[in-house]
Amino acid sequence: MLRLAVFCFLLYTLLVASSAQSDSNQPVIQLRLAGEKKKHYEGRVEVFYNGEWGTVCDDDFSIYAAQVVCRELGFTGAESWSPSAKYGKGEGRIWLDNVHCTGSEKSLAHCESNGFGVSDCKHSEDVGVVCSSKRIPGFKFIRNQANSQEGLTVQVEEVRIRATYSHRKRIPITEGFLEVKDGGKWRQICNEDWNQKNSRVICGMQGFPGEKRFNTRPYKLLASRRKKNYWGFSINCTGNEADLSDCKLGREIEQKGNSTCGKGMPVVVSCVPGRVFAPSVSIGFRKAYRVEQPLVRLRGGAMIGEGRVEVLKNGEWGTVCDDNWNIRAATVVCRELGFGSAKEALTGARMGQGIGPVHMNEVECSGFEKSLTECYFNPNSLGCSHEEDAAVKCNVPAMGFHNRLRLSGGRNPYEGRVEVLGERNGSLVWGTVCSDSWGTMEAMVVCRQLGLGFASNAFQETWYWQGDSSADPVVMSGVRCSGTELTLEQCLHHGKHVACPKGGGRFAAGVSCTMTAPDLVLNAQVVEQTTYLEDRPMYALQCAHEERCLSGSADKADPSSYRRLLRFSSQIHNNGQSDFRPRASPQSWVWHDCHRHYHSMEVFTHYDLMSLNGTKVAEGHKASFCLEDTYCDEGIQKRYECANFGAQGITVGCWDTYRHDIDCQWIDITDVKPGDYILQVVINPNYEVAESDYTNNIMKCRSRYDGHRIWTYNCHTGGTLSSETEETFPGLLTNQLSHR
Repeated sequence: MLRLAVFCFLLYTLLVASSAQSDSNQPVIQLRLAGEKKKHYEGRVEVFYNGEWGTVCDDDFSIYAAQVVCRELGFTGAESWSPSAKYGKGEGRIWLDNVHCTGSEKSLAHCESNGFGVSDCKHSEDVGVVCSSKRIPGFKFIRNQANSQEGLTVQVEEVRIRATYSHRKRIPITEGFLEVKDGGKWRQICNEDWNQKNSRVICGMQGFPGEKRFNTRPYKLLASRRKKNYWGFSINCTGNEADLSDCKLGREIEQKGNSTCGKGMPVVVSCVPGRVFAPSVSIGFRKAYRVEQPLVRLRGGAMIGEGRVEVLKNGEWGTVCDDNWNIRAATVVCRELGFGSAKEALTGARMGQGIGPVHMNEVECSGFEKSLTECYFNPNSLGCSHEEDAAVKCNVPAMGFHNRLRLSGGRNPYEGRVEVLGERNGSLVWGTVCSDSWGTMEAMVVCRQLGLGFASNAFQETWYWQGDSSADPVVMSGVRCSGTELTLEQCLHHGKHVACPKGGGRFAAGVSCTMTAPDLVLNAQVVEQTTYLEDRPMYALQCAHEERCLSGSADKADPSSYRRLLRFSSQIHNNGQSDFRPRASPQSWVWHDCHRHYHSMEVFTHYDLMSLNGTKVAEGHKASFCLEDTYCDEGIQKRYECANFGAQGITVGCWDTYRHDIDCQWIDITDVKPGDYILQVVINPNYEVAESDYTNNIMKCRSRYDGHRIWTYNCHTGGTLSSETEETFPGLLTNQLSHR
C-alpha cells in the first residue's frame, strides 16, 4: 500500500511537470525583451531554450505572434512589431523562424514554426515588439526552467513604496518598505542580496532622481512585529536601468515560512525628491524652483517631466538629434532635471520642432552621468534637421494633484466645468471657480494638473454643462496663473476671501483640453534682413489709419504730411503638433470694408520699439486678417488659404509670411528721436490661442536710428540664448508680453 502511494505521488509529480508544456508537447521557453530600447515595454524578442538565449526571425511574424509574446511577458497585449533588427542585432542562436500564431496561444512555443533552431535567417532579421504598457491584473511570474536564471528579467505586475503609518500622509512618499505585486498579491523582497543600485532603479521608477541612506532601526522593529510574505526571488540591477523589468532576476529565495530571509528583513527604500516635488509642511509641495543656469531643459511638453530636449552650448540653446537616442540617455536627462528615470525616449520631433542649432548627435550614455553634457556624442556628425529632435517622458512622483480638481458636465473627459476641492465652513467641499479674468493660462494649468495635455479653450460661461448642483457655489476666485504652475492652487487667487460679483452657476469657469498644441515661432533672421524705413504720405494711409496702425499723433496730422514707417517682413512658422486656428469661429469674424478682408483675430502680433530700459517709444499691431499657409515643408499639403473667404490658420510644418510692403506691417516711428532701441515683435500677445511654448513667441533686435537710416542687428527669438545674454533684453526671460 505504501509503494502504491509513493508510485501515485511520483506519477502526480510527473503530470504537474508535464502540464507546464502545451497540449501539443511543445518545449517550455522563457522570453525577454532586449536591445536598444526607447521604452521598457519594447525590445528585441529573445527566447531561452535548451540552456541558451537566442532570437526570433521576422519571416512570417505577425501582430498575432506579438500578442502572444507580450501576454507571455505579463502585458495586456501588443501595440506593434518591427522587423529587421530595429532594436539591434542579437547574439547566439536564432531559435524560431516562420512563426505562425493565431493569437490565442499561451506561449510562443505553442505557435507553428520550422522548429527550434531550424532557420535560414541572419541576426539582421531579428524581430522586435512593442507591448501595451498595462500589465495583466493578477499576472504571476513563473520561472519555467531552473537554469534560465541567468539573463532572465524581472516581470511583476506592479511596484510600490509602502510608507509606515506615521509617514503615509506625506506627499510624495519617498521612503518605506518595497513591495512588488505578483499573482495579484503584494509581497516584500528579502534584503539579503539587496544593494544601492537596486534602490536607485526603484527610486527612478517612482519619479525620484536618486536614493539615500536612512535609519534602519525603526524598520527592523516594525518588521519584527509584522507578518511577512516574501517574493520568491532576489533582484540584480546594474543601476542604470530605467525600469525594474530591465533588471536581471537573482537567486531563488527558499520559502521557509517565518524563517524565510532569516539573515535579513524586508527591503526598505529611501529616495531623494527633486526640488519641484520636495515636501513642504505648509502645502505639501514647493513651487517650481528655477535653477540659475541649467545646461539642459525640456520644451514643448504638455505635462511636467516631458518635452523636447534642449542643450545650452556657447551661450545658445539647441536641440539633440534622435540618432541612437535611447531610454538610457533619456534617463540621464530626467534625473539631471530632478525627475525619476525615463518612461520613454521619443524621436522624430514628437514634442514639436526646436529652433537654432542641433548641438548633439549620436549620443551615447552609460546611464550614470550627472548631465547629458557628459555623455559621448559625435561632434562631426552633420545633416540632422529639427524633424529629428529628441524628446523624453520622465517618471514623476505621485503627488495626487488630480484628486483636488475635476471637470464636470462635459461631453467627454477632456472638457467641462472646473470644480475644485476647497474649504467652506471648516470642511472640504467641491465647488466652482469664478470666471472673472479666466483665460488660456489658467486653463493650461487645469489641463496639466489633470494630466489632460494642453488647454484648447478657456470658457467664462458654462451654463451648457450641467455639473453637480451641490458644487455650484464658488470656492475659488481671483485666479491668475503664469502658465507654469503645477496646480491651480499655486496660482495667485483670493484664498479664503472669495469675491465673485458674477457668482458661479452659468458663469463658472470651464476648460477643454487637448493632447497636442501649435507652437508659433517668428523667423528672426527674416526680420533682420528686411528692415528698412519708408516715408509715406497720410493720404495713402487712410485704411491703415482706420485700423489704428499708426501712432496717436496721426489723428491730428495734416493729410499732406508724411509718416515715417519702420517696415519689415515677418515669417511665422508653426513648429508644434497641431494646426494654429483662430479662436473665434468664422461667423464672428469682423469684416473690414476698407481693406476688403475679415479679421479672424483682432490682435495677432504686437510690434514695439523700446528704449534700452524697456520703455515703449512706438508701437503697432497686426490683426490677423489673413492667416494662411504661404509655404510648407516638403511633403506637407497647404490647408489654409484666404482666397474666396476660405478657412484661416497655419498648418504644422508650414509658415505664414507677411511681406514688408503690405499695410500695417510696420511701426510708425514719426515721433521717435535718434538713438539706440530694441525692436520687439510678439505673436499671439494676448494668449488667445493655446500654444505648447509661449517663450518663443517673442523676438527682439537691437536697433540704431540716426534720424535718416536704421540698422537692425542681433535679432533672436525668446529663450534661444543663455540667461546672461538675455539680461540685455528686458522682459525676455519672464515673457511678460501683455497685461490681460
